[in-house]
Amino acid sequence: MIEELFSKPVVVLGCGNTLFGDDGFGPEVIARLQAEHALPETVLAEDVGTGARDLLFDLLLSPKKPKRLIIVDATDRPELEPGELAELPVENIGRNKTNDFSVHQFPSLNLLAELGTVLEVSLLVVRVGNLPCQVSPGLSPAVAAAVPRACAWIMEQVGGA
Repeated sequence: MIEELFSKPVVVLGCGNTLFGDDGFGPEVIARLQAEHALPETVLAEDVGTGARDLLFDLLLSPKKPKRLIIVDATDRPELEPGELAELPVENIGRNKTNDFSVHQFPSLNLLAELGTVLEVSLLVVRVGNLPCQVSPGLSPAVAAAVPRACAWIMEQVGGA
């Protein structure tokens, strides 16, 4: 996967912890993309769990980068309803979320902003409905219903990749 991270024109990263309810949205979207959709050869879709920060740092330092990076994650943004999808521009995340725009505090806004100077960065997020304090796998019905919509959005984005 590491080699493809640097060689594919489009990289889609699913972020989150599948052990904590709706935080597993990103990995579930990637699993569904891989199982049910024919991604173009130019696209890498990977579940990176909660380890995206290191990969993004590697990307930033690499001389070879994708043209576009799509990050799929969960959020607790109060203006969204549980299960509602939103595409967030990096610059609109807000300075109060510099280090934790998502519910599991990955990756820093500064790192994403820096990457955004050398490649196109898109953030697709879903508003969590259930984020337990202890291990409890599985998406809430509202967030599970957003998975096919997220896949459709991604396929629309990468169709011409």
